[in-house]
Amino acid sequence: MTEISRLTSAPILLTGGTGTLGRLVLGRLRRAGSKTRILSRNHHENDAAVEYARGDLATGQGVRNALDGCEIVIHCAGSAKGDNEKAENLVKAAQVEGALHIVFISVVGADKVPISSAIDRALFGYYGAKFRSEQLIADSGIPWTTLRATQFHDLVLTTVRGMAKMPVVPVPKGVRFQPIDAAEVADRMVELAAGSPAGMVPAIGGPRIYQMSDLLRSYLDAVGKKRLIMNIGMPGRAARAIRDGANLAPSRSVGVNTWEDFLVQDES
Repeated sequence: MTEISRLTSAPILLTGGTGTLGRLVLGRLRRAGSKTRILSRNHHENDAAVEYARGDLATGQGVRNALDGCEIVIHCAGSAKGDNEKAENLVKAAQVEGALHIVFISVVGADKVPISSAIDRALFGYYGAKFRSEQLIADSGIPWTTLRATQFHDLVLTTVRGMAKMPVVPVPKGVRFQPIDAAEVADRMVELAAGSPAGMVPAIGGPRIYQMSDLLRSYLDAVGKKRLIMNIGMPGRAARAIRDGANLAPSRSVGVNTWEDFLVQDES
């Protein structure tokens, strides 16, 4: 494990520290012995290694105070809506407070999934928001590093669990995913934060590419359920880009843990 504490004695600000990726990043920062400050909307008790700062990226309230004295920002906070507004508020505060490095997690396909209609925004607006966030950070004047990753196992699991609640499951035709272990992404984020700002770095993807229907079937098998699966088409330019593989990184299949490995771990 790279020791971030060797790079700076200042605290590192971590956004999204209670989320899927952020919790894993925090664990690695703890083991590295770094000082970490987590931006959170809720009150938490500090401990010897972690300080919490009240703030809301959606409104910008408290973000400047959270950044006070921080040189490195690891931006893991993400949501289905408003990602770019949160990035804008973070950037504005970081500019004033003199941050030296923003490390951002984005998604493979952010620059390739066109959002040009209401249908595109409804189904795939997340990609457009991530791309705008990338641009805001790149244009901020603050040295930066952005890592694009394919879909986390956890997100795919949440999706198929929800789908499996229906007796007849509609599955988007031709949609594929390349799920990756969030722990492997966390390792890379910490490594990048310990290094010099590098701009857009090579993406990171899971070891295998799956049809959405196969991901669902393997989940159903793992939990002992049977469902009728019905393939459906999705309209729009964004959906066409996804069918063409915009969300995949076959040349960056650097992950080790497969979807099958994850399902075994989740059920154990």
